[in-house]
Amino acid sequence: MIKKVSKVLIYIFLSLVLFAALYWCADAILSRIPAKAYRKGEGQKYTVYILSNGVHTDLVLPVRTDLIDWYTVFPADNIRSKNSSFPWVSIGWGDKGFYLNTPEWKDLKVSTALLAASGLGETALHVTYYAAMYENEHCYKVSIDANQFNALCRYIMDSLATDSAKAPILIPTTAVYGDNDAFYEAKGAYNLFFSCNTWANTALKKAGMPAGIWTVFDKGILRHYR
Repeated sequence: MIKKVSKVLIYIFLSLVLFAALYWCADAILSRIPAKAYRKGEGQKYTVYILSNGVHTDLVLPVRTDLIDWYTVFPADNIRSKNSSFPWVSIGWGDKGFYLNTPEWKDLKVSTALLAASGLGETALHVTYYAAMYENEHCYKVSIDANQFNALCRYIMDSLATDSAKAPILIPTTAVYGDNDAFYEAKGAYNLFFSCNTWANTALKKAGMPAGIWTVFDKGILRHYR
């Protein structure tokens, strides 16, 4: 009996190791294959940033342009500072439980991780306003045209859950990360094959910006901008 149980456990362990190896290899290969050739043309008048915190990737857009005013979508009244003069807004998508219950990796619970990986949890958009953006190894500046900018905006808006009046749904919480951010209900399911970084990578692909075929890690995105 003990031998049978040991064999089963060894089989499970080896299966998990094999799955993890294939998972990492798939990301390492597919994230390096360009999803679409990126050619700069005329009219690249919109500046955006690709921002990572080392794990999670956000899209950073100018708050007010001739195409959209993000304060009409994510009002300043929904952030602690009530400041309506920020020039930049960072938008990311992810598992709601991770966002609200795991401000730091030390706060991660097994239950939160398993629920996120299963795809059964809810998702949220994390919206943060910034006074300035600075390029570094985790933040890359890109110039794009109106069509690309509109594609990013459409993708974000399509990811946003709304109420019966088509208004974004603010998530009431004290788990915000600072004075200038808020969380909103989102569409879609987070899982092992569609992470916060997959969401950002998909946005970049739809906008014809540098991106890999598929990735679940921030490095799979950032390598196209280094």
